[in-house]
Amino acid sequence: MTVPSSSSTQPTAPVTVPPNFQSFLAFDFGTKRTGVAIGTRMLRSASPQSTIKAEGEAQRFTQVAERIREWQPDALVVGVPYHPDGAPHENTARALKFARQLRGRFGLQVFEVDERYSTTEAIAAGAADADAASACIILEQFLRNLP
Repeated sequence: MTVPSSSSTQPTAPVTVPPNFQSFLAFDFGTKRTGVAIGTRMLRSASPQSTIKAEGEAQRFTQVAERIREWQPDALVVGVPYHPDGAPHENTARALKFARQLRGRFGLQVFEVDERYSTTEAIAAGAADADAASACIILEQFLRNLP
């Protein structure tokens, strides 16, 4: 099965998600807060986890490592924001860098998902933690595209 891949420099190309990948940890990256969700392919749903509140890379990655140890996901999912017209912006580059760092540090496959409007949707739904709710939206969008 393939899902769309996000990239600010190349056209969207399908990315293969191996059928044995069943559990996923998703991140809604932010410079001050990073929303987190865990979900499974079988249930096609996600559950919010406590948001990572860290401004420095070292502190953020320490908390990411704790989540990966706790949940043992098969792969990671990162929401990548774009302007409404699809153009990249400053946070697009930051999220893509975060995804690259996750790949390098943890050796897991990382899938990038276009996350336009996920935070807006989370806030509109009345989420107590918009970052974690946004991570759920991102992950559920990804899971819906899997066979």
